[in-house]
Amino acid sequence: MTDPMRIDVNAFLGRYPFRHAPGGSPQALLEAMNRVGIEQAWLSNLSAVFWKDPTEGNELLYSAVQRDPRLLPVPAIHPELANWKDVVEEAARREAPAVRADPTFYGIDPAGAGMLAVAAGCADAGLPLMLAVRLEDSRQRHPNDRAAELSPHDIRALVRAHPRVRLIVTHADREFIEQAHFGSTPAEAARILWDICWIWGPPEDHLALLLETVGVERFTFGTGMPLRIPENSIAKLDLLELPSESRVRIEAGNLETFLA
Repeated sequence: MTDPMRIDVNAFLGRYPFRHAPGGSPQALLEAMNRVGIEQAWLSNLSAVFWKDPTEGNELLYSAVQRDPRLLPVPAIHPELANWKDVVEEAARREAPAVRADPTFYGIDPAGAGMLAVAAGCADAGLPLMLAVRLEDSRQRHPNDRAAELSPHDIRALVRAHPRVRLIVTHADREFIEQAHFGSTPAEAARILWDICWIWGPPEDHLALLLETVGVERFTFGTGMPLRIPENSIAKLDLLELPSESRVRIEAGNLETFLA
């Protein structure tokens, strides 16, 4: 890697149906990126997560990212729709960095046959699969938002679906990461990358503990904006006073190595 970068793997385009969360337009996201110094953001279609067919939001996503090369698309995939292989092929053709699935929001088994097939299909195409443990804190979720959270078992099952599966898992907390990581073999754990948006920083120091026990190389930068403010993820790194090499790895280096 040459010049240090800050890449946000966990940003969303669109609107959240259960509360007012402004800032999901391409212009607003770019303004936030400029404000906090994010050079590149991977975008998922937040609105489409809640649609019966989330893949209908992919074309809008592809269109939105064409406006600025700093925005990269992470299209949605649904294993119980007949077009899932087409979505993977299109993502590879358009050079998307990853595809995402949100099985609990789709009402399907996160470790069922469909998800295992999708994970294997992404591996064959050379694409990482992105999953969110949750999108909102359970204490503030709307009564109609009944999607379950992913479990560490789900992550372990998916990473074992194919020897080349690569998972980028967002919105995971310390306990979740520890259970998934230490319940996996070293080879499996090396194929899972965790974003930092849901990990507590000082004074709890969950992030510092994980960097020491799980390893700096297993983490990457993510904000969850616009559902979360991007300053939160940056402040956690600032307060840790990490060595410059470790910070560079988290903000972009680990991701680049993971994708290589």
